[in-house]
Amino acid sequence: MTTSTQAPDVPARDSHAHVDPAAALRDGAVVPVQTRSERQRSYEPGDFGAPTGREVNWKHTPLDRIAPLFAVAGSGDGATYAFASGERYAAAPLVAGTAPRGEFFEPEDLPAAVAWQGSAEALHIRVPRGEEVAEPIVLTIEGQGPDRRADAHIVVEALEQSKATVVLRHTGAVQYAQNVEILVRDGAHLTVVTVQQWDDTAVHAAAHQARVDRDATLRHVVVSFGGGVVRVNPNVELSGAGATGEVYGLAFADDGQHLESQVYLFHKGPETTGDVLYKTALQGVTARAVWVGDVLIGSGATGTDSYEANRNLVLTSGARADSIPNLEIQTGDIKGAGHASATGRFDDEQLFYLQARGISEAQARRLVVLGFLNEIAQKIDVQELQDELVAAIEEELAAGAAA
Repeated sequence: MTTSTQAPDVPARDSHAHVDPAAALRDGAVVPVQTRSERQRSYEPGDFGAPTGREVNWKHTPLDRIAPLFAVAGSGDGATYAFASGERYAAAPLVAGTAPRGEFFEPEDLPAAVAWQGSAEALHIRVPRGEEVAEPIVLTIEGQGPDRRADAHIVVEALEQSKATVVLRHTGAVQYAQNVEILVRDGAHLTVVTVQQWDDTAVHAAAHQARVDRDATLRHVVVSFGGGVVRVNPNVELSGAGATGEVYGLAFADDGQHLESQVYLFHKGPETTGDVLYKTALQGVTARAVWVGDVLIGSGATGTDSYEANRNLVLTSGARADSIPNLEIQTGDIKGAGHASATGRFDDEQLFYLQARGISEAQARRLVVLGFLNEIAQKIDVQELQDELVAAIEEELAAGAAA
C-alpha cells in the first residue's frame, strides 16, 4: 500500500523559496533560477506543481509522455526486483526516517518527490567497511507492463575503505519513477552502473543523488539503449577533501526515443577531482537526446581539477541532440576547470580513410560508431557487461541499416 511520508529528520541543506523550479521569489520579485544549486527541493509533490514546459529543467522533455510519473503510483507493483548476484549485500529495507535513507537525498523535481512518497520502503544495498567485493552486485528491475506504474527509492552505501561495483539493470516496460541515493564513505571506491534496456513503451524518470566523502571515489555510469522516454539525472557532491567523481554516460537513441540526462557535479571540498563525459549516437527521424551538464566549484573547493564534455554523433537526418554545458566557479584557487560540447555527423575524412583501405562504407560507419561509443564502455570494469554493450551497439547499427 502506498503511504504518504514526510522528510526524514536530517540536517537541511541550503535552499531558497521558489515559485516553481524555474523562478525564485526574492524581495518581492521573481528571478529566474540561474544554476542547478538554486533549484527547489522538497519531499512533497504538491510543492512543485505540474510542470508546464517553461521551467528550465523541463523545457526539453516531452511532458505528455512523462506525465504518468507526476502522481504517486497506486498499487506500485509495476516492477519486480531480483539480485542476479551479490544478494548478500542487501540490507533491511528502509522506511522514511530510517538512516541512511534521506541522509543526502532531497527531491529536486516532481517525479523524485513522487518516488519518495510512493516508496514505503527503500531497497538498501550496503557494502561493509573494508570489504572489497570481487564480483559486481547486480540488481535486475523488470517492468511488468507498459500501463503499470511503480515508484522506487534505492540506497547504495559503500562504507569506509570498501570497494564494489553495483549494476542496476532495467528491462521490460513500466511507468517508473525512481530515486537512487548513493553514499560513498571515507576512502571507499564505488562504481554504480545503471543500464536502461527497456522495451520501447517504457517511461523512466530517475534522480540519482550521490555524496562522496574524504578521499573516496565514485564512478557513475549511465547506459541508455531502450525505453520510449528515459530521463536519468545524476547529482554528485564531492563533499570530502580529496574526493573524486567520474560521471560517464553512453546512449544510443533510435526513432521515437527520447533519452535525457541532466548532470550536476558539485565540488564542495578542497582538492577534489571531477571528470564528466557523455557520448550519444542517434539514428532515426524522431530520435532525440538531451544533455545538460552543470558543474559548480564552490568557494571552499580550492585545488579543484574538473572537466565536463558531451559528444553526440548524428547518424541520420532528422535526429536531434541538445547539449548545454554550464560551469560556475566561486574560487580562483583551482588547478583547472573546463567544459566542451560537440554535435555532428560522420567525419567524411574518417570514412574516406577507411574506404581507401578496402573497407566498405557500411563497415566503415560501423567502426566509427563503435570507436566513438566504446570509450565509455571501456570505463566499466566488468568485462561481461562491456561485451554486452558492444553487442547492443552492433544490434542498434544493424537495425538502423535494415530500416
